[in-house]
Amino acid sequence: MFTQSKLVALLSDLIRIDSSNPWLVKGSPGEAQLGEYIKKWLEPVGVEVWLEDVEAGRKNLIARYAGSGTGRSLCLYAHLDTVGYALWPERALAPRVEGDRLYGLGAADDKGHCAVAMLMLKSLVEWKVRPRGDVWLIFPIDEEGTSSRSMHFVKHYHPDAALVLEPFGLGRISVTHQGFGWLDLHVKGRAAHGSAPEVGIDAIAYMAEVINRLRRLDQEKFASTAHPLNGKTVFHTSTIQGGTDYATYPEGCTLGIEIGTQPGETIDVRVAEIEAIFAEIRALYPDFNGDVLVKLARDPFEARGHEALWEVLSTHIEKELGGPPIPAGENAWGDAALFQQAGIPTLMLGAYGENLHAPDEWVAIPDLMKLGKILVATAQEFCS
Repeated sequence: MFTQSKLVALLSDLIRIDSSNPWLVKGSPGEAQLGEYIKKWLEPVGVEVWLEDVEAGRKNLIARYAGSGTGRSLCLYAHLDTVGYALWPERALAPRVEGDRLYGLGAADDKGHCAVAMLMLKSLVEWKVRPRGDVWLIFPIDEEGTSSRSMHFVKHYHPDAALVLEPFGLGRISVTHQGFGWLDLHVKGRAAHGSAPEVGIDAIAYMAEVINRLRRLDQEKFASTAHPLNGKTVFHTSTIQGGTDYATYPEGCTLGIEIGTQPGETIDVRVAEIEAIFAEIRALYPDFNGDVLVKLARDPFEARGHEALWEVLSTHIEKELGGPPIPAGENAWGDAALFQQAGIPTLMLGAYGENLHAPDEWVAIPDLMKLGKILVATAQEFCS
């Protein structure tokens, strides 16, 4: 049975296993031990379960409860990896319960949802509820990094619909989210002795011009064109590097930024806006020289073809919560975009939590319990 004590015990076990992403934190162990634990936990349940190589030493965990006929298939998603925990090393991997909250690294993002999906699948088997369509679990690696391993899954498997489980709260179903780009902006100067302004070109001073205009773009354009569900397009400066010493004009300066995209946009739209800023500065200062490098970009998500899944899911949310869910959007990116781009109708929901990517992350235990009931009922109906 799906009980709170079993949920808390399972989630606590998952939290104790360090699965911090080595792409983010060099030397981190990655997801291997967690994947092995989940595989061993699921094997006695009586479903197909396997670890699939997607990168040297790193594997997605996939499980499938085969349906009895030709019903629709449904995939539940929750990611294995977490961010690092340098700010709270003594508590991050030591789960604790206080009231209705369970604290620990990944409690909300996203191990709580791994635990719920595991118990949901086990409940379907134990209750001898075998839908006509397949029920899938995909627990990928690297969501907190490049998310390319979710791409691996959708290239090889094609369920009829997907539910991406992330900590947004149960009263809402996310039907859209922003895309993003991680960009390096490089301004070229000319090194010279500090006493030779007629020779030197100050790359850092010119980068200040760029930053001021980016702030204006954010405050004026992005603020006035906010998406009705996703909010204002994300923008912030992230890193900056430049110069060699106090006595020398800096020959280069590199600014790292994160910038969002809304449905219907690609990162090319943002790059064009930045290049227009460069042209504006160059018109004032002819020796200005800058370029843009896109380090990583992911497109926005907008649900399509999801109406049948919405109808079933929202019905069971309303039964559990006493009111219908609202369609929502997110200003953060999620792997839902990758499933939808592969032609898999996708929605996002999950239990509520706070302090994501920060000390003392927690998830609401009652939300996880309600989510479990919702997912069991949704899988039964949708896949039948």
